[in-house]
Amino acid sequence: MTRTRGVTISSVAEASGVSVATVSRVMNDSPTVAPQLAERVRESAARLGYRPNASAQGLARGRTGMIGVLLPDLANPYFHEVMKGLTAEAVADGYHTLVAASDEVAEEEMGLAHELLRQTDGLVLCSSRMPRGDLMEVLDAGRPVVSVNRQVSGLALPAVTVDSRRGMLAVCGQLARQGHQRVTYLSGPELSWSNRERCRALSESTAFGLTPSTVACGSTMDDGYRATDAALEHHPTAIIAFNDIVAFGALARLRECGIAVPDEVSIAGFDDIAFAAYASPALTTVRNPKEQLGRHAWRMLVRLLNGERGLEPQVLVPELVVRGSTGPASQPATPTPRQPLARLQAANPGSA
Repeated sequence: MTRTRGVTISSVAEASGVSVATVSRVMNDSPTVAPQLAERVRESAARLGYRPNASAQGLARGRTGMIGVLLPDLANPYFHEVMKGLTAEAVADGYHTLVAASDEVAEEEMGLAHELLRQTDGLVLCSSRMPRGDLMEVLDAGRPVVSVNRQVSGLALPAVTVDSRRGMLAVCGQLARQGHQRVTYLSGPELSWSNRERCRALSESTAFGLTPSTVACGSTMDDGYRATDAALEHHPTAIIAFNDIVAFGALARLRECGIAVPDEVSIAGFDDIAFAAYASPALTTVRNPKEQLGRHAWRMLVRLLNGERGLEPQVLVPELVVRGSTGPASQPATPTPRQPLARLQAANPGSA
């Protein structure tokens, strides 16, 4: 339904032929309004595009008008886009957000989550890394919680995710079509659900004729930079990074070693953050609908705040964006000094 600006509770009252007080009671789910009358009011509200002010409703129900958001890394632009969508929806409904970050320390998440819940009406966990037992304790608090980019089987945790497996298969399929066989993945945080989904897809990429390998990495630019040397030990013709930030670090290290991208090694990332299109070369990546993740997370949380339960997970579809950082595989017939590993060794005298 399209939201219509300028439609007020008085507009709904006039269209329904009732008082403003009656409309207010209907919007606050008061049992004192006759069912037929309440239905008429709701139909008028829907027709006019009226959305009640959630903050005002909260005051009537003893709510704070605040929701908490827990992130793993405030420095990652990916989460800025998620927050942009979530905040836009929350503010339109009269809510404000309180944000905390764990700095990728999974053990800190449970304490931060409980602190946020003490001050808010509900919580959005973005890409949570906390162990299952800690997550169960958070849910035992009995407050509305929505998960973004993590599904947990067996727990009543409504979730909005992106199909990371599908995204990884799209990258692998594109590389296979370009003639690549040896592909190395710079793996993300061990407790990341999205990372596990991508690793699962990577193991399935042998169906495309790929020979995949994995190097433990992380989620930051420094992680990508440091892990690149280990990735080149696998003699890959292509490197896939956990996210675009990691890919930027790998690009910097490859450039430092004089290894041409994509002529000698192709590289791809995940997320399609704003900087990806302006890297040199522009980064092939998987575009995640970041802002929509935030919007859907808020809408799901509102449903929980309104008493709904048993919500099915929502899975959004990513999109492969092919740019200049990937190209046809470089496969010289015999080893030459221009091969990436040899170039790496030349850049690090004494490392052989």
